[in-house]
Amino acid sequence: MKLNIALLAGDGIGPEVIDQAVKVVNAVANKFNHDINWTAALTGAAAIEAVGEPYPEETHEVCMAADAVLFGAIGHPRFDNDPKATVRPEQGLLKMRKKLGLFANVRPTFTFPSLIDNSPLKRERIEGTDLVILRELTGGIYFGERGRKDNGDTAFDTCTYTREEIKRLAKLGFEMAMGRRKKLCCVDKANVLESSRLWRETVQDMEKDFPEVEVSYEFVDAVAMRLVQWPSAYDVIITENLFGDILTDEASVISGSMGLMPSSSIGIHTSLFEPIHGSYPQAAGKDIANPLATVLSAAMMFEDAFNLKEEAAAIRAVVNKSLAEGIVTEDLAGKSNKAYKTSEVGDWLAANI
Repeated sequence: MKLNIALLAGDGIGPEVIDQAVKVVNAVANKFNHDINWTAALTGAAAIEAVGEPYPEETHEVCMAADAVLFGAIGHPRFDNDPKATVRPEQGLLKMRKKLGLFANVRPTFTFPSLIDNSPLKRERIEGTDLVILRELTGGIYFGERGRKDNGDTAFDTCTYTREEIKRLAKLGFEMAMGRRKKLCCVDKANVLESSRLWRETVQDMEKDFPEVEVSYEFVDAVAMRLVQWPSAYDVIITENLFGDILTDEASVISGSMGLMPSSSIGIHTSLFEPIHGSYPQAAGKDIANPLATVLSAAMMFEDAFNLKEEAAAIRAVVNKSLAEGIVTEDLAGKSNKAYKTSEVGDWLAANI
């Protein structure tokens, strides 16, 4: 196959981890006789510095023309530490989600047998964890009306959802549950928020279309507690933008490292695949960042964007092999084991495909 992939490295450790994913993807393409056409484009702080815009129109055109987007990370301390900055890297991410129609962030959470004791949670609590959180990406408080009043002393952010936005995400959640353990949990705050009541009402109306799926409804604070108590109780979780942002980061530590978890953002036009960690500017340029989440995001890309399951399985197998054999960066190596550089891990993975 000829695969057209947009490459958005972004900021911080983004370029370093993306480089390793490219090595692995190219190795897979060579093994399975695919032709990869990479097109790089700017986004985030790097784009602001170059053209003054975090998601330039040129980048959008590259993404629209691609079959999939492989994305690194965005963010820079220069903007984080300046509350008065009018242009921010994160604005580019929100703009990209809107313009590409990236309505559903899919974040799997699972454990690796060789790393289960790296988790901050007890082994008996997390063994068997295999869940997916679907976070709605284009609505809610991040996109609602916001502003200041009373001479700037009062601020407001509005959470708004339409029934269609909820149905679109919930349908994906029901379909995903049908292919898994047929359990779906809708997470909301319906005892307080009107937008959450619309979520619950909409999902309840859809239950009849998926009679085999067992549906539960839980408040977000209860789920935040249960994710650390008994995460294996969950299969597919659907929720709104803000709640999903928080819960997915919480769930990511179950595996023992944020540097291990991949994600995808399902789009109307082009889908995007990215690690869940941020730009980690403290590690940028040091060749120490964990590239495995980005590499596993590339596996999701092969499977979900191109329906190439054998290629995806090959990537996951070589990642598991690297973990089992200790070919890992310093965040996983511990004090008594050798820590490999980011680039060394990428080279090893590509060589072992």
